[in-house]
Amino acid sequence: MRGDRRQIQTAVLGSVDSDEPLTLPLEAIELDVFRRRHDGDTFWCGILLGGCGLQLTTKLYTDRVCHFAHHRGPDGHLHVCGRRARGVSSADHLYVKAAASAWFRERGTPAGFEFAQPDGAPIGSVVDIQLERRGLRVHLDQAVAPVWDEEREPVLGVSVPVDRDTLIRRWYVHRIRLDSEGTARVVRIGTEAFARPTEWFGLEDCEVTERGLTTPAVQRIIRARSQRAPAKWTPGQNMDTAQDTRARELLRKLLYARRTESIALAESVCCDIPELAGVSPQLQEQLDAALRSGLLWIEKETGERRALFTSLEQAVIEKRAGKVKKLLRQAKTVARDAWSEEERRVFAAADGCLTAIAAARIKRLDALLDDLDQLSPDPSPDVLRIKVRELLRAASEAGSIGRHRQAKVKAWRQRLRQTAGPLQPGREKRLPQLHRQLTRKRWLERRCPRCGADSGQQCAVDSTPGEMRQVPHDERLKPIIDERKAQQRSRRPWRVYEVTCPDCGQEPEQRCTTLGGPHRSRVELAKERTRLKKAHP
Repeated sequence: MRGDRRQIQTAVLGSVDSDEPLTLPLEAIELDVFRRRHDGDTFWCGILLGGCGLQLTTKLYTDRVCHFAHHRGPDGHLHVCGRRARGVSSADHLYVKAAASAWFRERGTPAGFEFAQPDGAPIGSVVDIQLERRGLRVHLDQAVAPVWDEEREPVLGVSVPVDRDTLIRRWYVHRIRLDSEGTARVVRIGTEAFARPTEWFGLEDCEVTERGLTTPAVQRIIRARSQRAPAKWTPGQNMDTAQDTRARELLRKLLYARRTESIALAESVCCDIPELAGVSPQLQEQLDAALRSGLLWIEKETGERRALFTSLEQAVIEKRAGKVKKLLRQAKTVARDAWSEEERRVFAAADGCLTAIAAARIKRLDALLDDLDQLSPDPSPDVLRIKVRELLRAASEAGSIGRHRQAKVKAWRQRLRQTAGPLQPGREKRLPQLHRQLTRKRWLERRCPRCGADSGQQCAVDSTPGEMRQVPHDERLKPIIDERKAQQRSRRPWRVYEVTCPDCGQEPEQRCTTLGGPHRSRVELAKERTRLKKAHP
């Protein structure tokens, strides 16, 4: 077994089952002071750290960080330890117990501690603190999901997520973090509420009340949420207080924002709702429900908006004019209320892309017209047909080309008809058969390699600029049909005699050597390849 190369930064003092944590200094000069302070002490890879229970020694380095290390075995080889956590935070649960024990002792509050391991969680993930009334459960990582409204109040580490509904329903949640100060780890308690930044306090600023763990931030939140304006009733007058009127106005604003698809207005209202205090209980329930629904709507709309601008940016990179035009129209609609800097950049790039593509197409059209003007007075019909066909295709791609260019294109088309006859007469009247193998919604999903029509655009008629075909070119449909056929072949189940038999070694298409049909292992192998969707040979 290969040894774990991660450096050990924490240990326990005195014995293998000790709960007194130690963090080794990283710098050599600090390690000298640490060694003098603990002269005569022993350090252990403790059981409460998830360690192996063997003694540790300190390693001093000047070119890298100092750390603890196991003693070498009798054979001179390093000991292999299966300890999961070895970094500075690996003893945080012991520091939490030490700090909380001293804090409760100063207040004369009896408390019990347990390093619980529910559902096989690693030791150190959870610290249970049992008090006379309601206890606490400290979640230092995400190994155990917090459970609300039970005997133990959850206190979450900074990496443990909490959903918005819980924040709105409970008003607040508590968090815990440990900061390094020298070789010690100091406990900080935070209070997180919806639409408010987490406020952090030292243990000396916290209390344990009938509600559980309390910080100065909790007191302000409860005071703001519990204020109720005195109800006064006068015959013929509205019973709504000023706060109730404000609440109804916010509800109307949120509804208007969703109807007009204004994300900026919805976000503003959702930030104002948690700040509103003194509302009647019935309206407060409506506000909470509207806030949850509004936040989900904002998240959905923001995701769709982000995906739209990502697709637009990709279309600009690929220089797909048709797709850029389509997505640009959608972007102008969904982003009409406010633009971020990133969205403005993508929009400007799309606008510039369309301008550049249009200019390039006009330039190509002018070059083709000049090339035709330089032809001999009596050109070959085949040469004339090729060049005029290319001109018509370029005119169709350019779109609006102005009256002057349109007249020149029309003149060259008429000259070709007089000199070489019509361009492939009757061809556009024949309906290609490939389009019957696909549904209409798939006809225009790809760019046409023949006429250059972008995704979502109809194919152009070769002989008439600006005129669109009723069905796409075969060259546009064939790759789609071929891809569909390949997918159908890949989904076909594997047959028994398409695989090599694991028992008798018979190759594909060869029968097994048994008299009663193929070996069972060969049948199971074919089923397994079908389940895994393996490609057929």
